Amino acid sequence: GDARVRGQTGVVSERRGSYPFIDFRLLNNTTLSGEIGTKKKVKRLLSFQRYFHASRLLRGIVPQASLYLLDEDYLGQARHMLSKVGMWDFDIFLFDRLTNGNSLVTLLCHLFNVHGLIHHFQLDMVTLHRFFVMVQEDYHSQNPYHNAVHAADVTQAMHCYLREPKLASFLTPSDIMLGLLAAAAHDVDHPGVNQPFLIKTKHHLASLYQNVSVLENHHWRSTIGMLRESRLLAHLPKDVTQDIEQQLGSLILATDINRQNEFLIRLKSHLDNQDLRLEDAQDRHFMLQIALKCADICNPCRVWDLSKQWSERVCEEFYRQGDLEQKFELEISPLCNQQKDTVPSIQIGFMTYIVEPLFERWAQFTGNTPLSENMLNHLRRNKAKWRSLLHKQHSSSRSNDHSGQVTSSQEQTLNEEETP
Repeated sequence: GDARVRGQTGVVSERRGSYPFIDFRLLNNTTLSGEIGTKKKVKRLLSFQRYFHASRLLRGIVPQASLYLLDEDYLGQARHMLSKVGMWDFDIFLFDRLTNGNSLVTLLCHLFNVHGLIHHFQLDMVTLHRFFVMVQEDYHSQNPYHNAVHAADVTQAMHCYLREPKLASFLTPSDIMLGLLAAAAHDVDHPGVNQPFLIKTKHHLASLYQNVSVLENHHWRSTIGMLRESRLLAHLPKDVTQDIEQQLGSLILATDINRQNEFLIRLKSHLDNQDLRLEDAQDRHFMLQIALKCADICNPCRVWDLSKQWSERVCEEFYRQGDLEQKFELEISPLCNQQKDTVPSIQIGFMTYIVEPLFERWAQFTGNTPLSENMLNHLRRNKAKWRSLLHKQHSSSRSNDHSGQVTSSQEQTLNEEETP
């Protein structure tokens, strides 16, 4: 069929069954590595269609989530964790293990029930479950960071933010459903590389979206495609579903990090002028955008053990992109050079210039609630720990440089030179 479907609103959504996707696993395939030597071949591979993954005909009957096949002990622990889903120290990694890799589906089913969305929107439970499985499966499990566990983590954070008193008293069921859906699907089908990579390799998605919010547009259109295909909202009036699709797009597009200053300036203006009217749907939607932006980058505000895992995962994904770029003689992107860009230095910069300004404004909006104070405290402690680790790295490298000893990398080079 046509790769795109135009709805009544004129929105173009990407059909999951026929659209060309990116499969970067091919680039790591050792059987191909010897044959790839030119950028032209790289571009051809980057446009490879994942027919085996995308065919909805083959996935028409979705198996029940593996959660129901788990040992009763695991089920009990998962249920116990869900009873504390509003706690900020919620361990999404543990929850994913307890649900056998179904953290996103299980979490969404629970939250839709807790918030009364199933009853309010008269949703069919089987159709809802099938849609959630479609979303979860369209994340790439081989991505260290941008995978379904990240989506579940963002969704859990969004749930916490939706309960903040300043916001909660004004939210409608539609606001809550949009917030949770956008959080769950905001990175769907993420290829594990960033927008500049897609642009410089002349990927078809970059040209389709004219180099503007390329990934975010893809996530949104993919979500619309799955929503329409699942017919989850088919029983609702057309104007309602059109509005949901548009608002989902507006929320997901807000996660584009390139638009950070735009949202910060607008938020600062609202807070300084004290002119936010949450009775107004437009202002509520703006704060949902801010909440999603916070949820998307809240890792540095988690407890250290969780925060550190996320930091290492995102840097691993950066480094993999850098390795690809080096392999195919492309310029290595900022933060993607493992030899120069260390995890502590990347995290300190991210916290200082991106996370802190946003969360300080969010705390100002919420009125410095216990959750906001808790997040800012974690953020400051985590930043101090990364600074300490960075200092140790610098001290270690200086001592190696001046002690007359050779580093392991130098030793390896010397050994290679001595090998006949």
